[in-house]
Formats: sequence, structure tokens, C-alpha cells
Amino acid sequence: MTKPVLPMIGAALYTVWGLLHLMAAASVYRLATSFDPGMVQGRLYQSAWNLLFFAVFAIVVAVFFNRKNTRTGYWLNLVVVSVTDIGFIAFVMMPGYLPVWPGVLGPFFWVAGAVVTTLARRQESHDAPR
Repeated sequence: MTKPVLPMIGAALYTVWGLLHLMAAASVYRLATSFDPGMVQGRLYQSAWNLLFFAVFAIVVAVFFNRKNTRTGYWLNLVVVSVTDIGFIAFVMMPGYLPVWPGVLGPFFWVAGAVVTTLARRQESHDAPR
């Protein structure tokens, strides 16, 4: 029996999303170091920490859960990655603080991962014995 390909593709898309956000976390951290110690620097460090956590979370869930097409993994990454990127779109992209390119990469991999893992879950529910 062959392994379903959609869960693997979905996991790969969420993993790429996570890798992009690891790079974003490093960029925000570097930006924070350019500020004098204070509230702005502290909030930037916190933002870098949050991006790091979300990135690692998405990768771990993708590798251990989405790859196996589990319901838990589906919901974990769908909710956490969605909330993360909705905030990015609303507070960074829409005001124009980052150019559309490369800013659209994260949302692209989020939506692609969500669509593919949704299709994988639906396919599994249709293939299940009744």
C-alpha cells in the first residue's frame, strides 16, 4: 500500500512556513539589537521570541503530526499558523511596512499548507471504511 502524498506535501508546506519564520525571528532579533535598551527593544526581542516559538511549533507539528495526517496536527497548525499570519497581514503587510515581495511568501505557504492538509483530511474521511 502506498503512502498518501497529500499529508507529506502539507507537512512540507508548513515546514517551509516555519523555516521562513525562523529567518524572520533572526531578522527581528537583529533589528532589536540596534535599539537602545528599553521598552521598544524589549518588545522587539519578545516578537523575535514569539516568531521563533511559532516557527519551531509549526515545524514540529508538521513533522510529527501533519505528515501522518492526524486530526490533532491538522487543527494545531491550522489555528496557530493562521493566527500568526493573520496578525502579520493585518499589522505589517496591510499598512505597507513590508513590500509585497517577499512578504507574501509566509501567507502563501500558510494558505497552501492549510488547503493541502484540509484536502488530505477530507480524503482520509472519504477513504475510511463505513
